[in-house]
Amino acid sequence: MRRMSGGSGNREIEIKLKLESAEQGRSLLRRAGFHVIRRRVHESNVVLDNAAGSLRQQGVVLRLRQAGRRASLTFKGPAADGKYKSRQELETGLMDFAVGEEILEKLGFRRVFRYEKYRTQYQSSNPSGVVMLDETPIGVFLELEGEPGWIDCTAGLLGFSEEHYITATYAELYSAFRSPRNRPSGDMVFALYVPTYGSRSGPKRAGPRSPSQRRK
Repeated sequence: MRRMSGGSGNREIEIKLKLESAEQGRSLLRRAGFHVIRRRVHESNVVLDNAAGSLRQQGVVLRLRQAGRRASLTFKGPAADGKYKSRQELETGLMDFAVGEEILEKLGFRRVFRYEKYRTQYQSSNPSGVVMLDETPIGVFLELEGEPGWIDCTAGLLGFSEEHYITATYAELYSAFRSPRNRPSGDMVFALYVPTYGSRSGPKRAGPRSPSQRRK
């Protein structure tokens, strides 16, 4: 997570870009001068809400994440309209994922969605942003997070334009992915949906083509 300072606190500004495969992403990033600053790690993410779904109705996200040995709790405010996904983001580390979830359950929150991915984090000599290579059950994506000018410049350097920008969340992408395939609702996890390019231990390097989707 890259925190952008703003009047209402830390702000996340990002876009996603759809890839054909993880290898394509690694190649593009290598040629553009990016290097790995955090090695590939499995992430398990849990989105929580109350029984009334109040957070979702407000456009707010409350998320627990286990990334390797690191656990964290994140609050994301409503997203602003625009070509980037821009929203307030507050994040703190946790000593224990399970204890964190139990505390939230005591406060009336429960799991509403779980999603997994394998993430590798990259950076160039320009400290204005970071790039995450995400391998998910529904495909492979680059996530560019940083200052707006840096995002546009980096996307262009990697061979993408604004028409390729995706501002949907992974929950929204998964919902759109499921609908035409008549798949039942559920979590975006490798154990329940094993993509053609992966296995239960994680995706391999080749990924399927999927049309870009934009958050309305």
